[in-house]
Amino acid sequence: MIKVMLYEDNPQLREGLTMLINGSDGFEVLAAFKNCENVIEEVEAYRPEVILMDIDMPVVNGIEGLKKIREVNADVKILMLTVFDDNKNVFQAISNGANGYILKKTPPARLLEYISEAQTGGAPMTASIATQVLKMFSAMNNEKGEDYNLSDREKQVLQLLVEGYSYKMIASEMYIAIDTVRSHIKKIYEKLHVNSKSEAVAKAFKDKIV
Repeated sequence: MIKVMLYEDNPQLREGLTMLINGSDGFEVLAAFKNCENVIEEVEAYRPEVILMDIDMPVVNGIEGLKKIREVNADVKILMLTVFDDNKNVFQAISNGANGYILKKTPPARLLEYISEAQTGGAPMTASIATQVLKMFSAMNNEKGEDYNLSDREKQVLQLLVEGYSYKMIASEMYIAIDTVRSHIKKIYEKLHVNSKSEAVAKAFKDKIV
């Protein structure tokens, strides 16, 4: 059972998402809130595995909520669920530790897949967002930095992460077990000093590691 929490200021959408998720096998909505005013206390109280986070909310918005959560919790998976697909919001979300970025117009079945993907360590993004991210980081003209002492195998795994491969796809591509993929990715995170796939991909682009 994947335990989910919602942050969405539109009451109809909040209720609709709650009904969709609770009505699907393997998912449970622990709680739903209209803004992030008390987000730290709420996350600590309910201990969700995945948070669906709207961006444009009154009082305390989703980006600020994301920052607050990441100050105290690096483990919970946070998906930004929004109507916005502009560069500023995408960049802020990824830079502050979002695990994925998906649009509200995402079909219900796909939304459930995204939640599952995030819970197992993936970094789901709507296709149009992923394209923007690639363009945004490739446009950065930073000099090539250190390679963070990544092994050739780790660089290969990181390259596949950048290209959007899932753990299962990486295992198939490299002819290794999925547990081996997880081991490589854990070491990559440690060497890059990051906590999520989206952060690793962002750093790979920023420092031109791959």
